[in-house]
Amino acid sequence: MKNLLLILTIIFTTTLISCSSGDDNDNCMKTITIPQFYTIGNQTYTTETTQEVPCNFEEISDPVEIAAPSLENFNYEVLNFIYIPDTGNNTSRLEFEIRLDNPNEYDVSGVPILTMLSDGLQTSGSYSNNAIVPCYEISANSSCILTYSQESSHDIGILNSIELVSVQYYVTN
Repeated sequence: MKNLLLILTIIFTTTLISCSSGDDNDNCMKTITIPQFYTIGNQTYTTETTQEVPCNFEEISDPVEIAAPSLENFNYEVLNFIYIPDTGNNTSRLEFEIRLDNPNEYDVSGVPILTMLSDGLQTSGSYSNNAIVPCYEISANSSCILTYSQESSHDIGILNSIELVSVQYYVTN
């Protein structure tokens, strides 16, 4: 009788521990860090995010590619946009001034990306590398005027027309 009571106690305790430890595993959560990257033009930026997952979730070690984050509430105004296909010096000239607005309560670092229509071909890229004012930073509740003026040789080709389609501001900070 004493042995039977001991065996029943062991079985009951084992069952209780198994169930409660199983419940703990079902409810067990951990926070993991997920490495991420995105590309703007030829530049790659890295970031990371955290996520709560079940304890048995496998860690992520390889960076995950994400879409480049764009500035929330961003807007712009074209102040000046001139394309001269032939300056008479075997060159063409592209000039523009575009006001980029950051209406948010925080400073931002980033890259303006312009989408252009050139002789029927749509392309997107940053003109900031060769800009007079590149607008890599815009203060909170402020604006920056992206200012560009460049001549291009006709030796690489002649474009008859260039039109601005849209402007995006991608965040790098």
